[in-house]
Amino acid sequence: AGFMCVGAFTSAVFSKCVMNTITVPTVRFLLALLVGVVCAGICGVLIGIPVLRLRGDYLAIVTLAFGEIIKNLVIYLGKDSAGFHFSMKDIMSLNMEADGDVIIKGAQGITGAPTDSNFTIGIILLLITLFVVMNLVNSRSGRAIMAIRDNRIAAESIGINITKYKLMAFSISAGLAGVAG
Repeated sequence: AGFMCVGAFTSAVFSKCVMNTITVPTVRFLLALLVGVVCAGICGVLIGIPVLRLRGDYLAIVTLAFGEIIKNLVIYLGKDSAGFHFSMKDIMSLNMEADGDVIIKGAQGITGAPTDSNFTIGIILLLITLFVVMNLVNSRSGRAIMAIRDNRIAAESIGINITKYKLMAFSISAGLAGVAG
């Protein structure tokens, strides 16, 4: 859920910030989708690096904690002629000029973002995700990830880089969750 939130908020903020610049909805949506995937993937790498040694319930606890941390870090974000303004307190502490626009209103979310997506795009993204996952499972990297899942010690003994493939699996899953957001 935390990675979905990262993908959703970054893509919505991007869409709202470039709404007047990029007027073609399809291009704006695809760029916002790409921004959401990249940001969620980067968060996946940043979270994955310290938790690579964890397994099972402990890994689940860390990912749940990340979701809670992201939920509690919902900020107020505004943009005016001087640039972006962040606040963790309230809208008044943004100290924006009169021409400013509030992008994220804390727990109220993002208002005024363009609605470029629809049900058909959701189904297409679902099919693309299924295609990516099926190709990953049947690839060399997918077989290495499954070997690590089945027996970590045996996979390491035949020369599979455990750290590389665990981090790759974590970042790919975070990116796909960002697409869902």
